[in-house]
Amino acid sequence: MSNIIQVKIPDIGADDAVEVIEILVKEGETIEVEQSLITVESDKASMEIPSSDAGVVKSIKVKLGDKVKEGSLVLELEAAESAQAAPAAEPAKAEATPASKAEAAPAAATAAAGGEQQVTVQVPDIGDARDVDVIEIMVQVGDTIEVEQSLITVESDKASMEVPSSHAGVVTAIKVKLGDKVSQGSDILELTVQGAAAAPAKAEAAPAAPAAAAAPAASSSVVVGAGAPAPERVSPTAAFAQAEGSLRNLPHASPSVRKFARELGVDLAKVHGSGDKGRITADDVRGFVKQVMAGGAAPVIAAGTAAQVGGLDVLAWPKVDFAKFGPVETQALSRIKKISGANLHRNWVMIPHVTNNEVADITSLEALRKELNEEYKKSGARVTMLAFVIKAAVAALKKFPEFNASLDGDNLVLKQYYHIGFAADTPNGLVVPVIRDADKKGILDIARETGELAAAARDGKLSAAQMQGGCFTISSLGGIGGTDFTPIINAPEVAILGLSRSSMQPVWNGKEFAPRLMLPLSLSYDHRVIDGASAARFNAFLATMLADFRRIAL
Repeated sequence: MSNIIQVKIPDIGADDAVEVIEILVKEGETIEVEQSLITVESDKASMEIPSSDAGVVKSIKVKLGDKVKEGSLVLELEAAESAQAAPAAEPAKAEATPASKAEAAPAAATAAAGGEQQVTVQVPDIGDARDVDVIEIMVQVGDTIEVEQSLITVESDKASMEVPSSHAGVVTAIKVKLGDKVSQGSDILELTVQGAAAAPAKAEAAPAAPAAAAAPAASSSVVVGAGAPAPERVSPTAAFAQAEGSLRNLPHASPSVRKFARELGVDLAKVHGSGDKGRITADDVRGFVKQVMAGGAAPVIAAGTAAQVGGLDVLAWPKVDFAKFGPVETQALSRIKKISGANLHRNWVMIPHVTNNEVADITSLEALRKELNEEYKKSGARVTMLAFVIKAAVAALKKFPEFNASLDGDNLVLKQYYHIGFAADTPNGLVVPVIRDADKKGILDIARETGELAAAARDGKLSAAQMQGGCFTISSLGGIGGTDFTPIINAPEVAILGLSRSSMQPVWNGKEFAPRLMLPLSLSYDHRVIDGASAARFNAFLATMLADFRRIAL
């Protein structure tokens, strides 16, 4: 025998309707008492609504975006008569109540009208939360704030909430910092208030609401919710804290940031959080909007079957037993590959790459290179095409200074020196030695230094100093092959040049096709700093320099 049980929204300590932002169960699912059903969010907090009964979900009565309040029907359960836990219904309802709302008691005494008073604002009753993290400070010293203006955002394992001010006044000192643990009664900040404004106002930290407030003295601590200690309560979702798998895919952000994102139409699932534990800040949302406007933001795979990998919502890495398909051998990655792999992954994910491809006519330059090698072979000098490209790259960097830069927040750091890195292939992986002050060195000096650094790299004798300070990197695959490729930018640089194998090609000279030696140039650039037109001009200028190297002297 079975019957239908209606599960409704309990008292959540809010007068206004709140929005359903997540549905955590589906029809046909068997749920337990106190299992979270939906997540709702007000302007001040997000919270999970637990079930008062156990059973099988027959129908869900809400959908994403609905507004609900106390008494709203969430879903219907079909429960066997023996499984019903009628006595538990009321306690569950009581536990779901974040706090009873109560008017702050009037102050026993107030300062004289017009007189200044120092008031310490403290954390009010925030329900069963203890030692919650301060994840956002929303005011600063000198700010003039209003009653019930949000001061800080705190976060427990299950919800984040904003703590409002009980007084209006001017902030004279902030008593907390990001990452601090606070509980009811912890000092938040000090205010200078005027006259009657010193009387405590009704203040609520959703989802919990305050009780009576103590009267301020000339220099007082106002504890919203002081008096009888709050009864010990059990979190309605505590039973699921250790559950396997993620019960929710809600982006890690405070309610104010969620509201801000909704106002801008931003899907927080696509925003990378720069805060502690990947928390999304208002600046992250602004940066995402700027990136979208610049055409640099890429969509992220939607959550659901996704997993958190490297801070992104992507499909979980497949686990495969390769040995069952045939013989295998396992080799540990070299130290260089481990380090460079992590850096390359970060650079590819964080930098919006675009690659511009160009070809340079190096017929005359190759003839000059052979002539110089013949002339200087007795001295042991060996001029490579890379030396010419480094010198030409310096000329291009001087003409287009935004390529000789690094991005620092919202600022572009333009460098007045020209240190050129080049990718060197070693048995353990790629490393990038740096030619310092390449603008002050001749072709023979650059050729000699690249040879010495490449030899040191192969022998594993490069020092850390020899791989630091680069402004621009050149990756040459000409000795191996290929027509073009997309080199990954070596952060914090904003561009990298890739060289592929040169080849003889028929080129129209206005009268006929003539054989010319053409060198492919692949320029990857950071689209946040450099636009496509600038990249095309840079590559075209570089090709011109290589086609007629006499222009370097201009």
